[in-house]
Amino acid sequence: MTDKIDLLIAEDSRIQAKMLRRKLESAGYSVRWAENGQIALEMTRERAPALIISDIEMPKMNGYEYCSAVKSDPIFKTIPLILLSTLSDPEDIIRGLHVGADNYVTKPYDPEYLLSRVNDLLNTPLASSDDEEDTELRVKLAGKDYTVKAGKQQVLNLLVSTFENAVGKNRELIASNESLSVARDELEDSNKDLKRLNTDLDDKIQRMAYDLNAAVKIQRSLLPSVTPNIPSIEFAWTVDPCDDLAGDFLNFFPLDSRHVAAFVVDVSGHGVASSLLAVTVGRIMTPMVSATSLLVKSDDGDAEHRIVSPAEVAFELNNRFPMEDQGNLYFTMVYGILDMQTQQFKFVSAGHPNLVHVPLGGKPALIETADMAIGWVGNIEFEDHSVQLAPGDRLYLYSDGVPEAMDHDLEEFGDERMLANITEGQNQSVQASVKTLQAAVIEWCATNGPKDDVSILGFELTK
Repeated sequence: MTDKIDLLIAEDSRIQAKMLRRKLESAGYSVRWAENGQIALEMTRERAPALIISDIEMPKMNGYEYCSAVKSDPIFKTIPLILLSTLSDPEDIIRGLHVGADNYVTKPYDPEYLLSRVNDLLNTPLASSDDEEDTELRVKLAGKDYTVKAGKQQVLNLLVSTFENAVGKNRELIASNESLSVARDELEDSNKDLKRLNTDLDDKIQRMAYDLNAAVKIQRSLLPSVTPNIPSIEFAWTVDPCDDLAGDFLNFFPLDSRHVAAFVVDVSGHGVASSLLAVTVGRIMTPMVSATSLLVKSDDGDAEHRIVSPAEVAFELNNRFPMEDQGNLYFTMVYGILDMQTQQFKFVSAGHPNLVHVPLGGKPALIETADMAIGWVGNIEFEDHSVQLAPGDRLYLYSDGVPEAMDHDLEEFGDERMLANITEGQNQSVQASVKTLQAAVIEWCATNGPKDDVSILGFELTK
């Protein structure tokens, strides 16, 4: 029995790395993972992989820097390296050539396509020393000079992968152009029809604007309006949509006289579809007691009821909202239950950013978890986590729009700034601290404005 081919993934997103690793392992490869380019370089030096797949946008050492370090080392130069990025500017392709990458795949990518690129590169290995010397070319693009030095095989591999990406986009454009041509021919048949269609279009735009405005008001009305009167606990929250409609949703409410629930939901994407799914999930997450309730269950004819554990709630939501049935939308969620007697907060975090715990007089700390997002994989088990609170302690639940907010240089706000801001607000009320954090995030990305919804839910056990 032959050993499995060893691949190395450099990807700062733990969730995306898990999905890619699962796909590659199911194809028969052995896969290692590094969360940034610096760690990946160390792992490469420890044991050279047969092929490397690296994201470009990573902290500490990005994909270009990592690729350059690998390709400048004679020992590792012939290891095929695929760059992944959400970017698609021609300058990015030149930068890939500049550092010696062998393939370039844009996100979001088809896993089968990426797998085919892996197979092709492994079946056409680079020579340890090209028959011809590496060709050095000088390229000027967007006012910048680049020096590209790579073997012909590397240049060909990267250009072929770029061409394949371009072909896919071109097919989409051809299909769009064909649809537009048909519509144009139909419109040219009659000027009267054209006038009527324009009139109908104006009416529809006005109705859409009216409906959108109504949808915004309805969505906001579903958010907490009046803080429930819960002894010994003080809540504060904010939701700032990056568009008119938000893909985030949050709420908090008593489940019974002893238990209080709180959650934040973040649906992938933006727009109407994401907003509808966020509202749907929010409406399902209610404390209504019944045999079919998601949060509080009771048997028919039985006065007793059972508080459903957070992990069970996540499991049920995961089965109700599979990604393929929701237009490829999924959502992350943190849902927790506070026991007012024991002051323990039990929660599940499904692909969601880490909670922040602020003990009275202590430093804020992240509570790290690593469960999958809701909708990705059916029938998976989720894990309950817990944190013991005391009077004066605070918890902050938030969407990834907080730490991932970017300034004009595309630098993220980050966990460190978030924790520092929360530390500065410890002497404020929990309401003021949430507003302070919100303002800091908005100011951080003031030039371009937030590119994602910013949602924060904080609460404090009063003394």
